[in-house]
Amino acid sequence: MSNMQSITLNVGKLTLADLMNSTGMHIKISANDYARIEAANALVTSAVKSNTITYGINTGFGLLANTIIPVDQLEELQRKIVLSHACGVGEYLSDDIVSLILLLKINSLARGFSGVRREIVDYLIALFNNQIYPCIPAKGSVGASGDLAPLAHMSLVLIGEGEVRVNGQIMCGRDGLAKIGLTPLILTAKEGLALLNGTQVSTALALIGLFQGLRNFAIATISGALSLDAALGSITPFDERINSLKNNPSQIHYAKIVCGLLSDSEILDSHKKCSKVQDPYALRCQPQVMGAALTYLLHAATNLTNEANSVSDNPLVFAEDKQILSGGNFHAEVVGIAADTLAIAISEIGAISERRIALLIDKNLNGGLPPFLVNNPGVNSGFMLAHVTAAALASENKTYAHPASVDSIPTSANQEDHVSMATFAGRKLIDINENVLNILAIETLAACQGLDMRSPLKTSVALSRAKNMLRDKVAFYAEDRLFAVDINNARLVISDINYYMPVLEQILNTYHLKCGG
Repeated sequence: MSNMQSITLNVGKLTLADLMNSTGMHIKISANDYARIEAANALVTSAVKSNTITYGINTGFGLLANTIIPVDQLEELQRKIVLSHACGVGEYLSDDIVSLILLLKINSLARGFSGVRREIVDYLIALFNNQIYPCIPAKGSVGASGDLAPLAHMSLVLIGEGEVRVNGQIMCGRDGLAKIGLTPLILTAKEGLALLNGTQVSTALALIGLFQGLRNFAIATISGALSLDAALGSITPFDERINSLKNNPSQIHYAKIVCGLLSDSEILDSHKKCSKVQDPYALRCQPQVMGAALTYLLHAATNLTNEANSVSDNPLVFAEDKQILSGGNFHAEVVGIAADTLAIAISEIGAISERRIALLIDKNLNGGLPPFLVNNPGVNSGFMLAHVTAAALASENKTYAHPASVDSIPTSANQEDHVSMATFAGRKLIDINENVLNILAIETLAACQGLDMRSPLKTSVALSRAKNMLRDKVAFYAEDRLFAVDINNARLVISDINYYMPVLEQILNTYHLKCGG
């Protein structure tokens, strides 16, 4: 066991910052949390002893809910539900996602409405604190009755089955437990079901998508300002008087940030009295498009934080009322719709970025820069194909952004006849964000190329900082060279927390949301 000082988890009240910074935390729960857990478990034990017929405790599952299970088979029932439901496929979820899944499951069970023993929570805390990550296949959940298959793979480890990943090394679950001095558990009544029911996988995926989306939003705020200056765009559309009439706080705030980024640009000052009347939408309508995206990123943040603090298994144990009630909190519709909204918003961040790249390489729109942003065009192709890559990624996101939550498919012999598809909705956010990050890398390269071509005029201090960070890793594109290397290096620069954090902090602090890496 690690000797690191533990933070007492604020059960049921985790903040967005808690969730963003969860990897590497060392946690414990309070005596009050344990008291609630034990009270609910006592009620489950009482129901077993009294032979009270209660779903999931002494009955089968799903369509088999009317099948009564003898007391001497209840432990076997809980073990078998874990084994039978562990049928996920595909690549394993990454450690950062699994870490968040563990935290969310601990947070849910520790609220004391699930009826499990305290040992269940202690084992999950031990896995989390020691970074023993269950190997969870990415595919196999429809996001209702909980994320059954992936949570079953998480739970296998508690009974000494399945696999875990420790510092990148995969080993069997029993050996993973042994590394931290634990032996496999024998699950008792309700425990297997409580572990499998829940929205923790879909919520974790959607949260990771949100965090990446906020990062990309901050990067796009910088790249959009870089492109505006490189293309000799007008700052007038960012005027507070214009944006305040839209009644969208996110749009107003975004416009203020961009004005701040450009406040002391020599390039901007050089064309204040030019004859151009209006810029194309990709420059002029940034506040409207990015403001809308931010509105829905923040909306998703609220809903996903609420879900992260919810109890989403079934049945639920109300110790004070001495009742065990069946419901449907395992249904992840709110997660699915939030993830689908994120998919649209984040895809739009990439879509308008791609349009700015197209503008920058077009000699008719880029304010007098060379075609394709390279000297001696013809011999050199410059940014021609880099834009094609951005276009391909933006187009791919149009398919990914199709909502998953509207596509329900019945399962469990039609007992579970409407599902959320939230797990897939959350999982595809990772692909969307990766595409957007690469688009933004290409835009940053193009915009900085344009700014260098404006020399000796300089951009603002804030944007020069961003450009200099890029130039430390990627040289000016004087003539054609292997472009993929530049894109990859630019991607590494802009995804560095030191590059985008100053802008992200401005965004989230305005909404009283403290942010982390």
